[in-house]
Amino acid sequence: MTPTTPQMLLGLARQFMAPRIFLSAAELDVFTLLAKKPMSAEEAADEMKTTRRGTTVLLNALVALGLLEKKDGRFFCQPELASLLDNDSPTSVMPSVLHSVRGWKRWSALTDIVRYGTDKNLSSSSASEKEQEAFIGAMHVIGRSMAAAIVTEIKPGAAKNLLDVGGASGTYTQAFLEACPGTRATLFDLPPVIEMAERRLSGTGLLDRITLVSGDFDKDELPKGHDLALLSAIIHQNSPDENVELYRKIYRALEPGGRLVVRDHVMSPDHTQPTSGAIFAVNMLIASQGGGTYSFDEIRDTLLIAGFINIGLIQTGDQMNALVEGFKPGRIGKYET
Repeated sequence: MTPTTPQMLLGLARQFMAPRIFLSAAELDVFTLLAKKPMSAEEAADEMKTTRRGTTVLLNALVALGLLEKKDGRFFCQPELASLLDNDSPTSVMPSVLHSVRGWKRWSALTDIVRYGTDKNLSSSSASEKEQEAFIGAMHVIGRSMAAAIVTEIKPGAAKNLLDVGGASGTYTQAFLEACPGTRATLFDLPPVIEMAERRLSGTGLLDRITLVSGDFDKDELPKGHDLALLSAIIHQNSPDENVELYRKIYRALEPGGRLVVRDHVMSPDHTQPTSGAIFAVNMLIASQGGGTYSFDEIRDTLLIAGFINIGLIQTGDQMNALVEGFKPGRIGKYET
């Protein structure tokens, strides 16, 4: 173990500074503006309707962090970075960055939540349409880089009907259908999210193999008749009892012998590894009433209560890419589960 020094501890306490600069630049859409053409701080301030002093200080700090370039008093975003940070770029990660802006505000209440069990300044209002869109966009940014590998590990084989529960904009549905030409899919999510999914999937050539179904899996039954179900990055937002109820709905939606695959963090028995999962549990402490990250034994036990059998760990992972499978008893073709 590396010895802990005062400098290390002070550095840890100050690590918020660079991320806060980056998030403020994202909120102000600095990178989209400066990807178009170089500007002076004064010109950028006029475009963004910000103060000249604040804009100058912020832009200089972004140059120091390597996120902007400065030449002859004018600031600009290099094309390679612009492809990731320009809101107008098809490869932009900005939806995920803007989702982190909301996370910053929630995490600022961590002390009160640990001390009192709640954020004393918590607003009862739900996420705005803009915040929901940022969240769904963030899920696509994260998922598009790992979906194909996840499908490969799942080995869907001859599955004919996939149910993507809480499938957001269809990132994993798309990966399954691209890998399995004989498969059809049902994507189930909230009505506004289904609209986002339809818009995004309209350019993939896959919509004729997808049934989009609006609903709330906390309240509604799921469409039936599927031999494979995916529950991707959902169980962490629920308490164990809530997960049992959701598993039971998926069980009823599956044909006999059908398979459920859960993608999420799978923690060590003491809940300290992977580190990303332990930190994400804090996120769920802040963002949910009963959510958290679970060990394999905890996931297995709740799946057993819901009626699933032959529960196994397909893969571990430290990027919320662990996979657990379970089967509904019954017969598919000549195989008994």
